[in-house]
Amino acid sequence: MTDESIAERIQQDMTAAMKARDADTLSTLRMLKAALMEVRTKKAKDAVFSHDEEVEVLQRYAKKRRETIEELRRIGREDLVASEEREIAVTQRYLPQMLSQDEVRALVIEAVAKTGAAGPKELGKVMGAVMAQVKGRADGTLVSRLVRESLGG
Repeated sequence: MTDESIAERIQQDMTAAMKARDADTLSTLRMLKAALMEVRTKKAKDAVFSHDEEVEVLQRYAKKRRETIEELRRIGREDLVASEEREIAVTQRYLPQMLSQDEVRALVIEAVAKTGAAGPKELGKVMGAVMAQVKGRADGTLVSRLVRESLGG
């Protein structure tokens, strides 16, 4: 990957979306830029905004979109789901490649063995070990579900 930040890539892609008259993508990119700017303004002026922090902001944005999709489906508004899914797709362009469920399951099994966890009471220990390894490349809900299955909880 290049040294440019995610915010810089988003800015470049906004210009391209404007030229292409791609209103949906442009709208999402503006929202992502605003989310990044909001977090950046909360930090001290001389503080460095790391790549990991940028990824974290975008993951929170995508998670909110997924939660909105669940809510829209719950209230029967399938007509609005496609728009949210497009926003997630645009956001995914700037996030690290996600791990497959099988890859996460392998990491969970490895973490259970390393930590010596023997039951549901040790869920936190295993979750901590796995989440440190996946660092933004797997959804916490998926990790939690796989850890619970693995520990018999």
